[in-house]
Amino acid sequence: MRATLVRLRAGTRLTLFTRANCGLCDTAKTRIQEFQNRRAGIDYSEIDISGPGQQNWRDVYDFDVPVLHIDGALEQGQTTGLDAAKKLMHRFTVDEIEAAVAQVEKNGS
Repeated sequence: MRATLVRLRAGTRLTLFTRANCGLCDTAKTRIQEFQNRRAGIDYSEIDISGPGQQNWRDVYDFDVPVLHIDGALEQGQTTGLDAAKKLMHRFTVDEIEAAVAQVEKNGS
């Protein structure tokens, strides 16, 4: 059972959609860092929706950042999508991140 749990954790990915000069985004990054201090082995990346090549994400999340996608069991090189297993938006706590990750790991999505 423990080996399975480690495998699921390794496959869990957090993707934060953010932009420059976003106070809520800065707070979200701090919460994610606090979560990572509690739980090792969770892959994390950021997407700046105002960056080059991010028009699709800007169209979706322009007025909603920060948005945190929590995906489970993504293949190497695969990226998050709108159908992410779980999403947290705007203001969220470390406990909410932990609960969402646990739900994704439990459901195996």
